[in-house]
Amino acid sequence: MKRYRAICCSLVLGLVLSISAAGHARSSKKTDGAAASPAAPPSERLGGADAWTAYTYSEKSGKVCYLTGEPKKSEPAGAKRRRPLAMVTHRPGEKVANVVSFAAGYPLKEGSDVALDIGGAKFDLFTKGDSAWARTADLDKEIVEAMAKGKQAVVRGMPRNGPATTDTYSLAGFAQALGMIDKACEVKR
Repeated sequence: MKRYRAICCSLVLGLVLSISAAGHARSSKKTDGAAASPAAPPSERLGGADAWTAYTYSEKSGKVCYLTGEPKKSEPAGAKRRRPLAMVTHRPGEKVANVVSFAAGYPLKEGSDVALDIGGAKFDLFTKGDSAWARTADLDKEIVEAMAKGKQAVVRGMPRNGPATTDTYSLAGFAQALGMIDKACEVKR
């Protein structure tokens, strides 16, 4: 599990830097995040549906497929932070799929959990830096399944400084974007 989480943490950090630097450019065919982080290769946009966009790129271990989404609402309004981001990642070359992560856009309080609510199904995610993850691969899969069937996901986090935040993600389009990365990385449901 430690190796699985270490892979996930480093991947998410590189991808978040890549996507943030690219301005989440939805209209271009390529999103080149190389300027933000030498470890984050250019990503090819597979497509999008509603608030969710699917991408892929290749690295030494093989193809990586991921989707991202931004919240439709963040509270408190006007809080100073980078734009929050939700991700699901597949790395078939490392036999890893359905890795769920949420980047809060600010440093999270050390030792705190992030609360995720998807249509009444509640999950506690562990935190490191500005991101939160599920504790196990089975929990990742359960969260992805709930997101594919749900209408919205509500993420509550506690920053190192300042008031708690709540980000509300519409899940419209999530299942379609998930289908795109599943197909690109040959992940069977």
